[in-house]
Amino acid sequence: MIFVDTNYFLRFLIRDIDDQHDTAKDLFKRGAEGKIQLCTSVIVVFEIYWVLASVYEKRKEELVDALRSVMKMTFIEFEQEELLRQAIELFKESTIEFEDAYNLSYAHTQEVDGFMTFDKKLQREYARERK
Repeated sequence: MIFVDTNYFLRFLIRDIDDQHDTAKDLFKRGAEGKIQLCTSVIVVFEIYWVLASVYEKRKEELVDALRSVMKMTFIEFEQEELLRQAIELFKESTIEFEDAYNLSYAHTQEVDGFMTFDKKLQREYARERK
């Protein structure tokens, strides 16, 4: 099993450094062919989001597309895969940030009776989803 860090995904998605893009592409190709097993963490997915949003100033639609592209790499074992997928869709459909969408999705899996936050947008989204 090989762990894939954030920069491999970024180089693959952004294609800004040719040799690193090619190296990442080769790794993913070998994973897709079943020659190696790949895995990554929730933190890596959030780092991808953060770098694309803050450093590359990608719009929400571009962020959603990038995150979906990463999650379509079914040959990679993602920690909390289903939860990440739910969070991406909630992020797409709402006005809350990705990290808030993840936390709200997580709270739903725990069948919480309440969601305590001072974030008014997040409070509204929680209330909306409870209806």
